[in-house]
Amino acid sequence: MRDKAMSKKQLSLRFSELNLSSVNSPSSLYPTYDKLLLLTTFVLVVFGVLMIYSSTSVITPDLAKKGVSEFYYFKRHIVTILIGLGCMFLAYSLKPSFLKKIAIPLLIFSFLLLILVFVPGIGVSAGGARRWIRLWPSTFQPSEFVKLSMVIFLAQHLSSANYRTESFGSFIKPLSIMIAFQAVMLMQPDFGAVMSLAFLTLAMLFLSGTRLRYISSLSVFALPVLYILIREPYRLRRVISFLDPWKDPQGSGFQLVQSFIAFGSGGITGVGIGGSMQKLSYLPESHTDFIFSIIGEEFGFIGVSVVTALFLLIFIRGISIANKTKDRFAYYLSVGLTLMVSLQALINFAVATGMVPTKGLPLPFISYGGSSLLVNMAAIGMLLNISRGKDNEEIEDIKQKLIARRKAKRAIYGMKNEKNKMDNYETPLL
Repeated sequence: MRDKAMSKKQLSLRFSELNLSSVNSPSSLYPTYDKLLLLTTFVLVVFGVLMIYSSTSVITPDLAKKGVSEFYYFKRHIVTILIGLGCMFLAYSLKPSFLKKIAIPLLIFSFLLLILVFVPGIGVSAGGARRWIRLWPSTFQPSEFVKLSMVIFLAQHLSSANYRTESFGSFIKPLSIMIAFQAVMLMQPDFGAVMSLAFLTLAMLFLSGTRLRYISSLSVFALPVLYILIREPYRLRRVISFLDPWKDPQGSGFQLVQSFIAFGSGGITGVGIGGSMQKLSYLPESHTDFIFSIIGEEFGFIGVSVVTALFLLIFIRGISIANKTKDRFAYYLSVGLTLMVSLQALINFAVATGMVPTKGLPLPFISYGGSSLLVNMAAIGMLLNISRGKDNEEIEDIKQKLIARRKAKRAIYGMKNEKNKMDNYETPLL
């Protein structure tokens, strides 16, 4: 009896030691968050504050009549940054597993926000478009939030067990959702958001291994739709001015021509901070969509190269985070968030330099635009969370615990079998 009690005690101690060793074993691949990604983001945000003040410090007579001071945009941008830091911290505290659970509810919520722009008293119109909802004391553009929610949904869809790269059903599901969002965006109208959402969705589908013939088959339907959309007078003027802006330098090509002048005036080193002439009402939207042109004028080719390198660094760090994670959802989420920021920056560069037709897309972290800044800072917060590798730790802990249980069971059954053999050996024969 005493031997049996001792054996049970030894077995229980053995089992607890195996469990404790599995829990306490170091399994994280990341000691902390990606500090280089955070530093790069902060550098762009601080540089954006500098450029916002530089491009809006000179007030035209029309703005002066409205009571706009030289610090008007600067103060509002600072408030937006503070809110953006809160969004970043909130996103940083959310586990990828939680984001995976709320992917579909978040997508539905973003669609409802997109519909609210048409509700009188809530939707706000400006420049012939209805793209914003009123949130005191400012406004919010739901199409920016749509891109974030679409990335989270695509990550959830592409990482699900039911997703098959060769299945047309797996391809058509996210495509149908994308088209539904685009239909509402075109009613606003917001052609830039339509194109950026298409690039983002198709890029993630392509990187997931979706068959190329499915993606290429979209051109059969996309080209006729694109032709119908371009036939709209204002869109047609944009395309014509993009092809030859000097044909109508005082009309449809005015903004692009002034952007070229800004880059040409900057040269290699620029005219110096605050020395831009194009911001004096020559270049429209100089503090939002065309702030890259002001950077080129004030800091020259060197300044433009540095800004481009910083966005390239964000892209590299984001892809590096994706490659290091072991969770499929976290992988696709990292890739999607990185593409969301990088593609928007790339399109803004292309628009300012005349490589693509003019679209209303701000430069992430730098342009004046609260909606874009909040969403992009939230995206960086999610990337920083994934870079910690906490989900990898959970996966490793689960594996280690399973291994420990198997070893414990083997140890228990092995010791029991050995004890039975000893009992049989010591039993006297009658």
